[in-house]
Amino acid sequence: MIEGIIVKANSGFYYVKCDSGVIECRARGIFRKQKITPLVGDRVRISQTGDSGTVEEILPRKNSMIRPPVANIDILFIIVSTVEPEPNMLVIDKMIAAAEQKGIEPAVIVTKNDLKDGSDIVATYNKAGIKSFFASGITGEGIEELKSLICGHIGAFTGNSGVGKSTLLNRIDPSLSLSTGEISKKLGRGRHTTRLVELFETCGGYIADTPGFSSLDTFKFEPILKEDLQYVFREFEPYINKCRFTGCSHTKETGCAVLEALKNGEIAPSRHKSYCEMYEEAKNIKAWQLKK
Repeated sequence: MIEGIIVKANSGFYYVKCDSGVIECRARGIFRKQKITPLVGDRVRISQTGDSGTVEEILPRKNSMIRPPVANIDILFIIVSTVEPEPNMLVIDKMIAAAEQKGIEPAVIVTKNDLKDGSDIVATYNKAGIKSFFASGITGEGIEELKSLICGHIGAFTGNSGVGKSTLLNRIDPSLSLSTGEISKKLGRGRHTTRLVELFETCGGYIADTPGFSSLDTFKFEPILKEDLQYVFREFEPYINKCRFTGCSHTKETGCAVLEALKNGEIAPSRHKSYCEMYEEAKNIKAWQLKK
């Protein structure tokens, strides 16, 4: 048995990086029966016959996500452009919530600051205790900070099509030579140049490039109960137990410490707005839906 990490998955083939190189594998049929899908980032044991192999065992995961479909991630880089496409704060906050729920550190990376000032976005997330900064694959701004975050970790880039994920990765490591696409002027969004999730070894760690999306309902894939939602907004933490009433939803109650913090400017209005919208969606999620 050989141990390795899945660095790419494509049409039922899994490419496992081992000490001897990358081995193309199929997965055992038992995984399908157990409704388990091997994911990029999985640590696995494989058997090898000739130049190909079989995924025999998936080692215990510390986390996994459905979108992007990755496992064992330390940090999720949410790439946001100031324009083309315009930022959607609700989508950003849903991705952050999904990461927080899985114990993955989120980071918001803002691109295209030369086209439109994105200081308000960076300030909003830094205020919430989430690392956020500008980066550019063209000028090199923020690239060294990205490299330092990748070092020693497994990370993944995610975000709308056209925000510049592949461009950033090419600047981080020019040897990757990832294809990039232009923004569609008619649609106002990027073309999907990345088709597969692929994990690259670089900067002393691993980073996954993932397909972009034009719209995303995170709750469809990463449901969070309304009772748990307050805990994935980290800036709420100092106030959660200070509300007048137990079971406070932090949306409209009298004596809510979160609403008081919002009023005092300690919580960003866009973050609380996202929380309220997500809370309304979460009302329809039942505990049995979270069971696999």
